[in-house]
Amino acid sequence: MKIGIVGGTGDIGEGMVMRLSPLYDVIIGSRDTEKAKSVCNCTLDVCEKRGDKPCTVVGASNQDAVTCADIVILAIPFKHLVSTLETLECFENKIVISPVNPMEKRNSFEFVPPSEGSAALLVQKMLPKSTRVCSAFNTIAANKWRALDEELAYSVPVCGDDADAKRQVMDIVNHISKLQAFDAGPLAVSSMVEALTPLLLNIARYNKMRDVGIQFC
Repeated sequence: MKIGIVGGTGDIGEGMVMRLSPLYDVIIGSRDTEKAKSVCNCTLDVCEKRGDKPCTVVGASNQDAVTCADIVILAIPFKHLVSTLETLECFENKIVISPVNPMEKRNSFEFVPPSEGSAALLVQKMLPKSTRVCSAFNTIAANKWRALDEELAYSVPVCGDDADAKRQVMDIVNHISKLQAFDAGPLAVSSMVEALTPLLLNIARYNKMRDVGIQFC
């Protein structure tokens, strides 16, 4: 299985690359292909030093990450979501994972969804009808993705309308560290999951905590 990461050189994207590349064929997408190649080389070095099994990872453009992948992860901030998707094509019949959270930092962190109701629903609206969109990984902090010596022992709600796509996404989740995927329902309720991230950030801020996550027991 080939996983393309649009925004694979960003804060969240780099950590995802390093966590996923020992498990899957990963294509690092970026607006700057040289930066994507640099992250690729860094990932290979890290995997070798850690003694992980050989990584299969390449650096490329965002478009190549979409075109060549079976599953695409949109590891981009909400403010760049529309402008990025407008430049990309070839999403037909692919699974697209949105970990995107529409929020703003005002006096506190606030959930600020688009008119569609959630970032995931906006993604679904912008992409071809044959694209199967799921939301996942919304509540995992960027620092935790990059802390490779730490286990990711969190629960991951997954929303989607296509049962097979959701099953494949949940399988990916369950192969990463100690993450545990939970079926959170259709894409229509993805706003509930996306709203958890500003909540977690506020909890961390007001209680002097860092990188707060969730676990379902």
